[in-house]
Amino acid sequence: YFWLFYLGRLQRLCLTCSFLALGTHFGKVFLLDIQGNVTQKFEISSVKINQISLDESGEHVGICSEDGKVQVIGLYTREGFHENFDCPIKVVALHPQFSRSNYKQFVTGGNKLLLYERNWLNRWKTSVLHEGEGSITNIQWRANLIAWSNNVGVKIYDIGTKQRITNVLRDNISLRPDMYPCSLCWKDNCTLIVGWGTSIKICVVKERNPTEMRDLPSRYVEIVSAFETEFFISGLAPLADQLVTLYFVKENSDQMDEEFRARPRLDIIQPLPESCEEISSDALTVRNFQDNECRDYRLEHSDGESLFYMISPKDIVVAKERDQDDHIDWLLEKKKYEEALMAAEISFKNIKRHDVQKIGMAYINHLVEKGDYDSAARKCQKVLGKNMELWENEVYRFKTIGQLKAGISDP
Repeated sequence: YFWLFYLGRLQRLCLTCSFLALGTHFGKVFLLDIQGNVTQKFEISSVKINQISLDESGEHVGICSEDGKVQVIGLYTREGFHENFDCPIKVVALHPQFSRSNYKQFVTGGNKLLLYERNWLNRWKTSVLHEGEGSITNIQWRANLIAWSNNVGVKIYDIGTKQRITNVLRDNISLRPDMYPCSLCWKDNCTLIVGWGTSIKICVVKERNPTEMRDLPSRYVEIVSAFETEFFISGLAPLADQLVTLYFVKENSDQMDEEFRARPRLDIIQPLPESCEEISSDALTVRNFQDNECRDYRLEHSDGESLFYMISPKDIVVAKERDQDDHIDWLLEKKKYEEALMAAEISFKNIKRHDVQKIGMAYINHLVEKGDYDSAARKCQKVLGKNMELWENEVYRFKTIGQLKAGISDP
């Protein structure tokens, strides 16, 4: 992990492979490079930024704020859209191909889901896709599918066929949706991951058999996995066939019969049809975690890269997937030399920073320091190979400490 720190309360983050877009509680939007250096700054509002959306090219950014402002800004052109609403706009999502599309479609969510697109006269046309079920709290657009959540549940709309194809109901209706917001994430063009409260569902969009259509949508959703987690979900992201989950943790105090907020957790889990298996778990130290709520954390990831960004009001924590060299580092740090040597031998073609023989020598040194001379002598046969210089050094060392009887001899 590494940390990026900023002054001010952080609200939203969106990213491409080359830069981050960061919104604050005080209405500012910053563009930063991957190292965290500010490259551009926008004064959008005097109140908090609710959502930022980037198209796949990273050429346009959509922004909405608590005072009802919606802006779509061309980062490299003068093209843009500005609108003020009389209610807070909670979410905005650009069409993934916004920059390349003639229609320039995007959606906003407040008390209704609105689709904006340009017509052939180059004027903006607005369509209501959904309303009447409370505030829209999250929107994720992938290919032709728009997924959104409101107070009732999660819905998916096919922009190509202009059909709503599913309604995934919220499980725990006792949790306030503004305090425990829904997390949505597309794994691919057909797989939506839904996290809400302590519940996770993996939904796959499938084509309906033409003989079954009648008046039904041409596509439907199958829930292939549904399970409960131990903690409240603040964010989700795919990692191959596994999931990265950001948890908001409440624990009971030993001294007092009350709950307190613990450090957020970043876990990797393996989804199963009706449960999950924990692969790894890390508690994250972020500033003021004792004061944060579930809604104060976000998890974003970069498609195509194993980079994950955990956002809290004061910090951004960046995590990346460990490679075999990192794993060997950890084993050596824990003095698990035999396991480190085995891992290096298995992955010798993929490791870049480590050398099998050097790890073997570290293992031999460790055994000698422990006084396990017989095991050290046996390892010499395998590790030293036909390197005469190393053999001379080891024979001399064993002779010096009076342990030639351990069985070491020249090859």
